[in-house]
Amino acid sequence: MQLLNKSDIARLRQLLDQASNVVITTHMSPDGDALGSSLGLANALYAMGKDAKVIVPDHPSQQLSFLPNFKYIEIFCSNPEFSTKQIAQADIVFCLDYNALSRIDRMAKAVEESPAPKVMIDHHLDPQPFCDITFSQSDCSSASLLTFKVLCALELADAIDRDVAQCLLAGMMTDTGNFSFNANDPYIYKATAELVSRGADKDRLTKLLFDTFSADCLRLNAYAISNKMDVWENRGAALITLNRKELNEHHYRPGYTEGLVNKPLAIPRVVYSVFLREETEYIKVSMRSKGDFPCDVICAKYFNGGGHRNAAGGEFRGSMEQCVIVFKSLLDPNYENYIKNNRNIPI
Repeated sequence: MQLLNKSDIARLRQLLDQASNVVITTHMSPDGDALGSSLGLANALYAMGKDAKVIVPDHPSQQLSFLPNFKYIEIFCSNPEFSTKQIAQADIVFCLDYNALSRIDRMAKAVEESPAPKVMIDHHLDPQPFCDITFSQSDCSSASLLTFKVLCALELADAIDRDVAQCLLAGMMTDTGNFSFNANDPYIYKATAELVSRGADKDRLTKLLFDTFSADCLRLNAYAISNKMDVWENRGAALITLNRKELNEHHYRPGYTEGLVNKPLAIPRVVYSVFLREETEYIKVSMRSKGDFPCDVICAKYFNGGGHRNAAGGEFRGSMEQCVIVFKSLLDPNYENYIKNNRNIPI
């Protein structure tokens, strides 16, 4: 377990002692880890008597509405003037599960210009220097686990009640696929045991996070796999695409395609899988891989993104057709040779 910087913890403790109004922000299209870490921290601060608000750039998935105090999340795009004022008046602004202002889209200016000290808690590579205090551990499986570590280092474990535990464990489970990847660190299970002992219901979370879907969601995923999945087994690759027309026909809502990119990895010779989803102004790129295949490098180089070795994402500013052309440019012999020669990639 990587230790946290003691001087940074001391500075944060002093800031929290003096603060009464705290704003917690996270990235666009917030997933289970983004919301789990943000609501977990917010609920812990509530328990300390702080006025803590979670502000997200856009609408979160309603499939995560079971998280404690989800209904109090403020959505920046729905009321940017009000949210900007809240961020400007904060005593502290937390930046959770993102390492660059570009990850919060139109909310970036409000966070950047806020006079409040900013605190990053994130597990992605190469954090940008826009925060006063940065807790960044790229080997940590989730921002929720890192938030747990920060709370413990602050000696605030007593503030981790059932609601906090439920949020943090949900985030940890989301970013490890229910502990099926990036989950070999023994500390994960020590933290899980502690959160369960404080009231988190892992069985219920498993059901809600991984085994609960609407009929529209199931139909969309079945359509994507049956009709929109291409596989190049000799190149170790798979691609799923969904354009806006297809999404609308299946009554798409945020969260419906969560986990879809992982499905082709069940095919033995598929080493990396890419999912392209058409948004209003860009193509959302999600990428997953096995072994040492570098999703983060490819997403950074080709799709204006980044992430982790086995899980990364980005955005493509152009048409779906243009994005597919870029993806197919990766299907050259060099990648096939890389796959064949890398002993750490399971075939």
